[in-house]
Amino acid sequence: MNVLSRLRPIKTFVFDMDGVLTDGTLLVDENNKWLRTMNLKDGYALQLAAKHGYRIIVISGSEAPQVEERLRKLGLGEVFMKILDKAGFLKTYLQDQKLSMEETLFMGDDIPDYECMQLAGFRCCPADAAVEIKRISYYISPLTGGHGCVRDVIEKVMKLNNHWPLHTTVPSA
Repeated sequence: MNVLSRLRPIKTFVFDMDGVLTDGTLLVDENNKWLRTMNLKDGYALQLAAKHGYRIIVISGSEAPQVEERLRKLGLGEVFMKILDKAGFLKTYLQDQKLSMEETLFMGDDIPDYECMQLAGFRCCPADAAVEIKRISYYISPLTGGHGCVRDVIEKVMKLNNHWPLHTTVPSA
C-alpha cells in the first residue's frame, strides 16, 4: 500500500510551530525581541485548507504572539502556545472534540513532538527533522521546516480529496 494513500482520510492537521511552520531560526533584534520567519506558500495552503473545512491545530511549547497573530489572520482558530505536555494536551483535545486519531495528521520536527506524533493516525516531518522523528514518520517531506513542508502535506491531502484548485494527481512516494 502506498503510504500517501493513507492521507485520504485526514480531516485534522496538527502542526508544531518552531521547525515546522518556522525554519527553527530565532533572530533577536536590538530590543531583545525574538523574530521568526514563515513561508507564504505554507500560509496559502493553511488558509485554503481552513476554508475547505479541514481542522488545523497548532501546538507549540514556546510563545510567539506575532506568529499566533499571523496564523489567526489566516483563519486558524486553534493555536495553542506554551503547551509543555503536548501529548497530554493533544490526547485530551482530540477526545473532548470527538476527533478521530486515524483522521489526524501530526507534523513535528524534534524530540518534544515524539510522543504527540505517536497519537496521530498519520505522522510526518520536514526533511530537516531530528533522526528520532524521522524514524517514526510515515512520510518525510523533501522540504524543510519553514520552507514549504506544511504546504507539501496539506496539498497532498487536498489533492487526494479533490479539494485543491487546479487539481492534479499526487505523485507516489
